[in-house]
Amino acid sequence: MSRFPMAWKAVFGRFWASLQPGRMAVADHCAYTIKSHGATVARDHLHDWLILLLLIVIEVILYAIHPFYRFVGRDMMEDLKYPMKDNTVPVWAVPLYAVLLPIAVFLFFYMRRRDVYDLHHSVLGLLFAVLITAVLTDAIKDAVGRPRPDFFWRCFPDGVENYDKWGGVVCHGKDSDIKEGHKSFPSGHTSWSFAGLGFLCLYLSGKIKAFDKKGHVSKLCIVFLPLLAACLVGISRVDDYWHHWQDVFAGGLLGLVVATFCYSQFFPPPYNDDGWGTYAYFRAMEQSRSNTDTAQNQNAINVDALEAQVMNQGRRTNSDTFMSLSSQHQFPSPALEAMELGPK
Repeated sequence: MSRFPMAWKAVFGRFWASLQPGRMAVADHCAYTIKSHGATVARDHLHDWLILLLLIVIEVILYAIHPFYRFVGRDMMEDLKYPMKDNTVPVWAVPLYAVLLPIAVFLFFYMRRRDVYDLHHSVLGLLFAVLITAVLTDAIKDAVGRPRPDFFWRCFPDGVENYDKWGGVVCHGKDSDIKEGHKSFPSGHTSWSFAGLGFLCLYLSGKIKAFDKKGHVSKLCIVFLPLLAACLVGISRVDDYWHHWQDVFAGGLLGLVVATFCYSQFFPPPYNDDGWGTYAYFRAMEQSRSNTDTAQNQNAINVDALEAQVMNQGRRTNSDTFMSLSSQHQFPSPALEAMELGPK
């Protein structure tokens, strides 16, 4: 009986070891921390952060303006009489799980690898995915103006119907409810969820090497968890009668496509052998290796030059020593002796 827990412990240990980011590369990750390279990386992408601020301003404007009030006739109301319900997933909760949760995961991996490129680019890519999706979603909402499934009770809260001479509704409900009632397509909850959690799904699949062709299906269970949460959010929008199923499908597709495009700007595909890191990290490592090789070559040249200089100095010293000894002993020359003895 004691062998069974030990066997499971060994299996879990091998699986957890396969998830360790430190095993993904033999490079020194401590060289790229927030303290050493954070300011430089942020400064290099200053224009990207400015574009993010612009997207926030655009999103606020799109949310504030009135949508297109599409014609809603008497016969259309039969499909728009679902009851008004509160949101199962509150609006304030969407940024928590679609933005803050992925950032917490990014910080976890940064604490283990100390790679500021990975942290910066993952946060930047996530924010771009969410904000681009939000701008596209609200722009389409305002342009389409599709009524929600509960539009009847938004338009006629007391149940008393009123139509004009063309058969169009004449609403007497709250302006805020009517305005929100024309924002059905596409689903904002769903698009935000698939943008943020879809980005997290791609990030995790690259980090844990879910497609390393080793048959670890358990890794796919981890990868699919964010997508499952996004799907449940989308289903709740239909269950709460805030959206038609087409709204949810379009919102999910929009968020997932934008997340994939934004992820691809910073990371290789998850099935790539280098899918665990950013393009910028590999460029930095290549530059570091190039600088190291250049420095080593320069050191080798300097060493060779120093050795040549030492050898020349040695030869010069030997020559000077020989000349000094020759002058001290003053070896007599036969020619000089003959010239000196000649006059005598």
